[in-house]
Amino acid sequence: QLQASGGGLVQAGGSLRLSCETTGRISAVNARGWYRRAPGKERELVATLTASGRTNYADSVKGRFTISRDSAKNTLYLQMNDLKPEDTAVYYCNTEAWRGSNVDNYWGQGTLVTVSS
Repeated sequence: QLQASGGGLVQAGGSLRLSCETTGRISAVNARGWYRRAPGKERELVATLTASGRTNYADSVKGRFTISRDSAKNTLYLQMNDLKPEDTAVYYCNTEAWRGSNVDNYWGQGTLVTVSS
């Protein structure tokens, strides 16, 4: 239900915009976000956007990345500026939704971002 795109190869200092389109309907969304997994590392949170519009960013990307959503297109974005080699990772989009008292997590398939020095 989540289709991520927009990854690629970019030089340090460059920019990319990731997109995550949701097909179908997901009800009771609590938050949407982007996560990443760098080679040999654990998956980490990059940015989240709650249903109320509040954003949260990892310290390592604050001031460089911006999360946003176009509700008409049902698409989540991650604008990444001033990219660094340490931003190299597979980026995954996520939607967290309530189902009763439980939480369901939906994941996109991942899109690879490679930043060359």
